[in-house]
Amino acid sequence: MGSLAFPALGALYDTLAPLAQALLRVLCGLALVPHGLRAFFGFFPNSGSRILTSEALARQLERSGYRPGGFWAGVTAFVEFVCGPCLALGLFTRPAAFLAFLFLLGAAVDHARNDGYFWNKLGLEYPALWAAIALFFIFAGGGPYSLDRLWLGWEL
Repeated sequence: MGSLAFPALGALYDTLAPLAQALLRVLCGLALVPHGLRAFFGFFPNSGSRILTSEALARQLERSGYRPGGFWAGVTAFVEFVCGPCLALGLFTRPAAFLAFLFLLGAAVDHARNDGYFWNKLGLEYPALWAAIALFFIFAGGGPYSLDRLWLGWEL
């Protein structure tokens, strides 16, 4: 690790970095949940998506080449409702982050193919950013403020 330009800030960085990591982990995990609530239960109907049921999601997944759509809708539900909260809590962080990363990377590729880059045009920008954050947690783990460490006393 290189020298700090302002060495006096080293202690502050060491203190706040684990808190920032925990905040980023919580945000990454919880960002998945509203998408699931919208796609599977019709929450947030005026949020820009026409996919408000699991059947509509399965049809969209079929059109995007994910066959059978019903199977991939189930995978989506697992990632958004199980892996998302696990990642947020730092519980089984690496496996949860791995599945979230694959899901978000697939979404980024699909959006790049169909919608381009910019998030406001439903492009790859948004899922690619979240995929990169999930990738970080595959390698970094949950950190000191995770249930993996605080409750289980270990990380996968």
